[in-house]
Amino acid sequence: MTDEIWRCAKCDKPLEKRKTVFNYLGRSFTHEVDVCPKCGAVLIPSELAEGKMAEVEEQLEDK
Repeated sequence: MTDEIWRCAKCDKPLEKRKTVFNYLGRSFTHEVDVCPKCGAVLIPSELAEGKMAEVEEQLEDK
């Protein structure tokens, strides 16, 4: 794992880790992600998109 510091493309501010509530396909869950302290833009890592969000999609498809 690298110690790379991500920056907001819009504000050029370093992103900060924050606990964030996601509402996705009618379900809510909390996850700590990188967020811009100025504009609030969120960086969604591939692990989250392919993990928790895919899990929510699968649960809804099973219904």
